Amino acid sequence: MDRRNFNAVSVSALASLLLATYETAHALSIADLTDQEASMGLKAALEKGAASAVSLLGQPDGFLGNEKVRIPLPGYLNDAARLLKTLGQGKRVDELVTAMNRAAEAAVPKAKGLLVNAVKTMNVSDAKNILTGGDTSVTRFFSEKTRTPLFGEFLPVVTQATQKVGLAAQYNQVAGKAASLGLVKKDDANIENYVTNKTLDGLFTMIGEEERKIRQDPVSAGSAILKKVFGAVK
Repeated sequence: MDRRNFNAVSVSALASLLLATYETAHALSIADLTDQEASMGLKAALEKGAASAVSLLGQPDGFLGNEKVRIPLPGYLNDAARLLKTLGQGKRVDELVTAMNRAAEAAVPKAKGLLVNAVKTMNVSDAKNILTGGDTSVTRFFSEKTRTPLFGEFLPVVTQATQKVGLAAQYNQVAGKAASLGLVKKDDANIENYVTNKTLDGLFTMIGEEERKIRQDPVSAGSAILKKVFGAVK
């Protein structure tokens, strides 16, 4: 074999070897992860996603300035509000909508402790199941574990905030009548309950947004364990 052919063969063999090494190194599957790695990776994602969501929402305009989670008046009342605005009553409607969203922004920071506790109580089986459960499995985990206790935490804060607005009592009266006519959901007929539930919806929506970001680009999340774990489930 002349030198040129030998070099060509050598280069080809080296390329094949490098390719095989690359494929082996990147062939991790969820089964290859240790229990500790799966648990650490998921807990890191849970903590980071929850902290980011709480930070984003628990500030001025966290709800009011975010179209994804901004709390409107429900159903029929939102339609009626548009009519009131055409009749020159837009300022009062805007005051109520602003108060609802400010109440949500004030309540969200209360979530941090319960969300962190949910992470701490997660077991290894939960970790591996959630990792293979789809792009919003972390969000579903949080919702199942914390929605009910968070409602109890949020409600007093929301109640205190909405009671400062004179229209809140009128909302309950009008919404109660609308609910009896089937124009508004029964759960939405009380402003405190409505805003509390929408606050929870917004929180879990933003946790979902943060979760998707981490799954899609774990490197930017700044964690080597996140890169390894979420790279294994792609």
